[in-house]
Amino acid sequence: MPWKCQNCNTIIDDDEFEVCWSCNCEKGKLAPDHKSYKPILECIRCKSSLTFIGTKNFHEGTRWGVLGELGEFFINKENLDMYACKSCGKVEFFIAGFNKY
Repeated sequence: MPWKCQNCNTIIDDDEFEVCWSCNCEKGKLAPDHKSYKPILECIRCKSSLTFIGTKNFHEGTRWGVLGELGEFFINKENLDMYACKSCGKVEFFIAGFNKY
């Protein structure tokens, strides 16, 4: 379900993102949390700055419906930080927490 950033009024289409891609404001907060800022990264296509848009959990393989949560222990999962370029639309993935100060 989409949500609206209280800081810049941007509509975020995916409810899984907890940070506004436009202003880096956390969901439900009025101003960006300066502790959550990541270093400025440059787009390899157009050299514009990349914006942190959230951390996603990627799941390898199929879901274990019969075993439920127990089956999840045997599946490889990776948390990746996502950055996007507002100029050209390129998306970059990095290991979660890798680009912290």
